[in-house]
Amino acid sequence: MPQAEHSSSHGEYRPGLSHRVAQQLSVIYAGGEISPQMEALAVELLDIMRLDDDMPQPDPQINHWDQRDALMITYGDSIQKEGEAPLQTLKYWLDHYADGCITGVHVLPFCPWSSDDGFSVIDYLQVNESLGDWNDVLAIGAKYNLMGDLVINHCSSASQWFANFLRNEEPGKDYFATASPQDDLSLVVRPRTSPLLREVEAIDGTRHVWCTFSHDQVDLNFRNPEVLKRMVEIVRHYLDNGVRIFRLDAVAFLWKKPGTSSLNLRKTHEVVRLLRTLIEHARDDAMIITETNIPNQENLSYFGNGNEAHCVYNFSLPPLLVNTLVTGDCFYLKQWMMSMPPPQHGTAYFNFIASHDGIGLRPAEGLLSDEELQTLISTMRRFGGHVSYRALEDGQNKPYEINIALIDALQGTTAGADEYGIERFICAHAIMLGLEGIPGIYIHSLVGTHNDQERLESTGQNRAINRHQWQLKELEAQLGDTDSDHAQVFSGIMNLLSIRQKQSAFHPNATQFTLHLGSSLFGFWRQSSDRRQSIFCVSNVSNEPEYLQLTDINLIEAQDWSDLISGEDCNKQQMLLEPYQTVWISNRRDHR
Repeated sequence: MPQAEHSSSHGEYRPGLSHRVAQQLSVIYAGGEISPQMEALAVELLDIMRLDDDMPQPDPQINHWDQRDALMITYGDSIQKEGEAPLQTLKYWLDHYADGCITGVHVLPFCPWSSDDGFSVIDYLQVNESLGDWNDVLAIGAKYNLMGDLVINHCSSASQWFANFLRNEEPGKDYFATASPQDDLSLVVRPRTSPLLREVEAIDGTRHVWCTFSHDQVDLNFRNPEVLKRMVEIVRHYLDNGVRIFRLDAVAFLWKKPGTSSLNLRKTHEVVRLLRTLIEHARDDAMIITETNIPNQENLSYFGNGNEAHCVYNFSLPPLLVNTLVTGDCFYLKQWMMSMPPPQHGTAYFNFIASHDGIGLRPAEGLLSDEELQTLISTMRRFGGHVSYRALEDGQNKPYEINIALIDALQGTTAGADEYGIERFICAHAIMLGLEGIPGIYIHSLVGTHNDQERLESTGQNRAINRHQWQLKELEAQLGDTDSDHAQVFSGIMNLLSIRQKQSAFHPNATQFTLHLGSSLFGFWRQSSDRRQSIFCVSNVSNEPEYLQLTDINLIEAQDWSDLISGEDCNKQQMLLEPYQTVWISNRRDHR
């Protein structure tokens, strides 16, 4: 593939795609100097991705989303029907219950795996036969924006790659990160308490492999360009099979260097930039989202300069929002909101308040005080939750995440459980759906699934408490019973989604400003890009009725204002908000 030279409309020289890729590779592997080896590797990567050297650079400021977009997060087998592949059952459920309000689906790892419910991948190029096959994946991707996990930091010790590593054979010979017990690893940041290094016996002697997460999840060695090539092959395969959004799992830990934290290193960021270059040239509406469960400012760094992730998980939102609703005080949430920069066009926040893991506490570091965190943890324990820990440099363990179903996390306040659980739960989603960004709703939040204590006890894994598996017939019965918690939650969230997707002021990149309405009323203002629609989003986050003084939010008197949710007229002095009631006060109701 020869290197091409191009001229822009101004006539200046613009190198071809292979040159741009070679530049990125040189930062990763050659100290920034483009060598013949880097040029040759660039050509190989373009061949793998089936890219031409003269392809134009995609516009990084194009938004591949709007207010109609919302994703559901689910395991491939969260809904099951006897005698049917779970991926087929999942598509059936989406088509019959969520079509029109859910535009995308994140199917958590669907490859063969050995542990961690899919995040210890045995073979990236196969679909777990217990879920279905690639045709089932393609069928979902043909109708919904499909997010797939690129488990990029590590793979399973049961993989063929690792077996070959132990035998010193290809492919796999130098695919895994190793270190010496004598290396300075004291600064390495990890989310687990197990030993970092695992001793294994290889054909050429004892090796110590690097295991950020568990000893079954062995970290890949990106110092070896062959590992990068294998990942690019996997990306191409996923694109061919309907994946449009690539979730880079645990990518912050990717590059290892003894004597450092081995977290968020420069070369890690450059690998993200390289993958973006390749992916967006292969499909101009494809997206990268980085899964970086780390403190807030570090997380935001994965936007780069509009040249890394299209989206970053808004990891600080879940702990701050849950804290707000169980304390009845929005101070910390409001303080954080005011510090968040508006994402530039071409990038967006991925908002979520529940996931398959838990409520991460690292993203709350520096945002919630230690006392506030301890109160939150003790409250969640009273509501049936568990706590997972990580190891610190001094050998101490620190809470890393709270494992609990969100509906149970919000069953009460710090004073205990009360009768406002469903209202509080719907309020949490109303707040999330109003915020700038793209919403992601975990399936067990969408249908109000409670703590699965039986699954937790049978697996011994804290995270299993929020990974229930529904039988389709049982779930349909619950959703058909209008008196059930599940039906009330589902209809409430779907109604909010239906309203949201019609409002131009709820575009993920529309203007947002935080309102100052006291500790019990959390509010923010959204405005559409054409400035024609304004929405004042206000939620009573307490268990007492609160008056909203409409004069405090500066409604323009010449316009008619109404609440999009209740339909109530807002052209008056004040509104009484019941406990956990949300209003979306708008000067117009868009019907896009």
